[in-house]
Amino acid sequence: MTSRPIVVALYAPADRPERFGKALDAGADAVIVDLEDAVTASRKTEARAALADFAAAWGERGADAPAVQVRVNARGSAAHEDDLAAVASLPSAFGIRLPKTESVDDVAAIRAALPGRDVHALLESALSIERAFEIAGSGVAAIAAGEADLRAELGVPAGPVGEPGLAWSRSRIVNAAAAAGLPMPLMAVWADVTDLDGLEISCREGRVLGYAGRTAVHPRQIDVIRRVFTPGPDEVARAQRIVDRVRAAALDGTGAFVLEDGTFIDLAMVRAAERVLAAAG
Repeated sequence: MTSRPIVVALYAPADRPERFGKALDAGADAVIVDLEDAVTASRKTEARAALADFAAAWGERGADAPAVQVRVNARGSAAHEDDLAAVASLPSAFGIRLPKTESVDDVAAIRAALPGRDVHALLESALSIERAFEIAGSGVAAIAAGEADLRAELGVPAGPVGEPGLAWSRSRIVNAAAAAGLPMPLMAVWADVTDLDGLEISCREGRVLGYAGRTAVHPRQIDVIRRVFTPGPDEVARAQRIVDRVRAAALDGTGAFVLEDGTFIDLAMVRAAERVLAAAG
């Protein structure tokens, strides 16, 4: 499996094995096999049993296979322990997506039960947002928001009209991830799979806040997400000029970091340019 930045992560219900191949081949950078919200209580056992089929299909893709996370049911729920037992037999490269993470203890319990696996913590409550930095520093591989529950608790309306009410929580997560040295986070899903215009607007707002990509619930959302979060030609060209100018200045000993348009270049701008080039692939 290749290691690449995750811009799009696609959810796939664990109880729908007929969709596993499509999910793996849809073009996402990661597939999140869902044992939680996408699976009804009556089908949890069936979903766990299907994980072996997913692992086999993933293995057939070889080096081109996307990264994989398994979203288990929340700690303390009736299904949680059985989920962990099922995941234990899967390839060690499969990470854990932990919903409703509210404390360092939640993370520690997962890491103890499934050592060596990446833990991706979902913050879905007002309390977890307040504890974002604490959770980000607990050894997780990434943090992200689960916005359906968060909207309900905060009283933020669903859909585009509620987007402004999430801005502070979204920024809090970006700041906590950066402060803890984690990768730039992914935005939560856009639930209306038919509203691609709304998805694009929301993605553009999220990119300005510092997000690196987004999770998707349908393959048709992938192209929109990737287009918004992939730097355009002008951005890439400017970033390359910054990096090249710094290298040239270092080589000729001038120490003058100025672009031809008069823009002064400091270390923070160089880091930002390098991030743009990395995101561009």
